[in-house]
Amino acid sequence: MVGMPVALAAYLIRRFHLGWRLVWIGAATFVISQVGHIPFNALLTRLFQVGIFPHPPTAWIPFFNPVVLGLSAGLFEELSRTAGYAWWAKDARSWRRGVLFGVGHGGIESAILGGLVLYTFLQMVSLRDIDLAKIIPADQLQLAQQQMSAYWSAPWYASLLGAVERFFTIPFQICLSVIVLQAFTRRQPAWVILAVFVHALTDAVSVYLLGVWKDQLWSPYAIEGVIGFLALIGVVILFTLRQPEPKPDVEIIPVPAPPLSTAELKPVESNQEINPDKLGQSKYM
Repeated sequence: MVGMPVALAAYLIRRFHLGWRLVWIGAATFVISQVGHIPFNALLTRLFQVGIFPHPPTAWIPFFNPVVLGLSAGLFEELSRTAGYAWWAKDARSWRRGVLFGVGHGGIESAILGGLVLYTFLQMVSLRDIDLAKIIPADQLQLAQQQMSAYWSAPWYASLLGAVERFFTIPFQICLSVIVLQAFTRRQPAWVILAVFVHALTDAVSVYLLGVWKDQLWSPYAIEGVIGFLALIGVVILFTLRQPEPKPDVEIIPVPAPPLSTAELKPVESNQEINPDKLGQSKYM
């Protein structure tokens, strides 16, 4: 989850003959989007909990939550991406540059989640041979023991699901970056709205399937298969939007006039008689 985006970025930079700048800008737009996105979701949840916003009917919740979470993710990430193109990456107006921007945006997300997975693993290793009753309150002990048991009893290949999901998600993030880029290259802001919709729909489907999985109707492997299918659609969109790279501006260098040849110069004879009446005219010649 950490090495995959780094390797992809290094490969594309070498292939496209571009630097790391757009990758870092894309990564910064994701981080900035989460600075607003995470507190917004927390505030929204709190408003529903205290009753300021009315609770939706129980039958709507399996659909309501995915739609709201998908829209919040789409709005914050795509608007942050748009701001990145408008203010930081003004030179990113080609397909290749949009791809690098997307690698940074999706790559930093993958790296952050990979870091959290590693942190969880280190915690589980440190707690594996410790008596949990000595460090965990009694009312939380049973839940902690169940979590530890579920973590260590899972098959080894289950731990790779996170990496598989990032493998599918990074191309989709690249696709969204190229979609937003069309708002600048085609001068049509509606492309940003399209990116928000596509992002919201994809996240809503993923959140809905995760909720279904908790009811044991779908396996996590089937869910990853659906995410992979959505990623394939994203790749098709990505290459459909591919355009020829703009030709660089050719600088026109003026050619200096050839120097005057010595044959064209007529020397003044020293013994030539000077007419005093014409001396006043010589200063204008």
